[in-house]
Amino acid sequence: MKKALFILLLIPAYAFSQNYTSYFTGSSTDVVTNPTGGICIMGGATEDDNAMRWFLQRANGGDVLVLRASGSNGYNSYLYSELGVPVNSVESIVCHNAAASNAAYLHQKINQAEAIWFAGGDQWKYVSYWRNTPIDSLVNKAIRERNIVVGGTSAGLAIMGQYYFSAQNGTVTSEEALGNPYNSFVTVDSTAFIRNEHLKSVITDSHFDDPDRRGRLVVFLSRILTDYGVRGKAIACDEYTAVCIDTTGIARVYGGGPNFDDNAYFIQPNCDLADFSPEICSALTPLTWNKGGKALKAYQVKGTPGGQNSFDLNDWKTGAGGQWLHWSVNEAFFTSQNGDPLTCSVTSVADDDITSTIQLYPNPVTDKLTVSSRIFNARECKVEVFNGQGQKVKTAIRHRSENEMQLDTSPYTAGIYHLVLTFENRPSVAFSFIRTE
Repeated sequence: MKKALFILLLIPAYAFSQNYTSYFTGSSTDVVTNPTGGICIMGGATEDDNAMRWFLQRANGGDVLVLRASGSNGYNSYLYSELGVPVNSVESIVCHNAAASNAAYLHQKINQAEAIWFAGGDQWKYVSYWRNTPIDSLVNKAIRERNIVVGGTSAGLAIMGQYYFSAQNGTVTSEEALGNPYNSFVTVDSTAFIRNEHLKSVITDSHFDDPDRRGRLVVFLSRILTDYGVRGKAIACDEYTAVCIDTTGIARVYGGGPNFDDNAYFIQPNCDLADFSPEICSALTPLTWNKGGKALKAYQVKGTPGGQNSFDLNDWKTGAGGQWLHWSVNEAFFTSQNGDPLTCSVTSVADDDITSTIQLYPNPVTDKLTVSSRIFNARECKVEVFNGQGQKVKTAIRHRSENEMQLDTSPYTAGIYHLVLTFENRPSVAFSFIRTE
């Protein structure tokens, strides 16, 4: 048996079909262990060994599956034998097209994995190949029911949040995004894909220090707030930095500090402000999200080999080993300065759930704005609309009825408006929309 295992290590099993290629290292006999869950997201350059050890340890000796749409077996020996954490097997499966999502072999391997890693590459391939297929369904089931650990780097990191930059039309720079938040390359998607409990309302970004991606991430957050009416949050990693999130919601930051300047950032609109929405977030116009230089709060955390520095994703304001910054944008010019700790109370889970059910479209709008939510048929709702100067232009009471309502915006002049919905026995939730000519 030892001899057979030795041969597998030297000559990994290689399987090929028209739709995918598999590279296998380790024992071909499946084992069932009790993984301890969690999420590991990596900044996009060389993997941080200590963060990857954290990832492997949480597989608890089980089987590791690497999913990718390009490349080959670069992870196999690294994960199987170079990090000193014993696992039963490592298999890399490279999907060549969307048809691979229907492969029974791939379904079986997801069902047997205790850890799944998404490699770098092109996240649009991941989205277009796997979203709304058996692949994302089985991965989400494994997270939910078997507590597997998941993670990814670069493109693999990009798909971890509830919101994600899909790169459907290609990548985008900070300069391009800040100059026009509705640039066709700014593709911020909310269609359900990979579901992680601690990444609700979160978008992720990598390669944060090379090139500078702070501006484009602020644009992503402005679009989430403007288009979806959600106070989204963000986690971003410098290239050699990793964030490992355990099942209690504590995010630990790994990197090469203090010898190297490796950072992770936890960013959110500044809810200490009465109105934290962008001043200008519209097509063909540079973004302004300033609010006196305090539009967003960012907690910057240095990565260390032991992951001692951390941030609590349960309240998004308790951190250790980091510093608070204020981020703002004025006519596409990004500014970062020292800031104060966040003091506002975090919205409860129940209220977050209500917010996540509400969608506004089209946004920008010319005449009819559709507002949909399953909560409309369960709770009475007070509807208020305010213009950009804070003047109330509409008040109505909506009684329990169908899941959609339409607002006639044709009498409104062009500009930014704020829709405030107050459901019975719940705090108000606010959304922004743009009225165009």
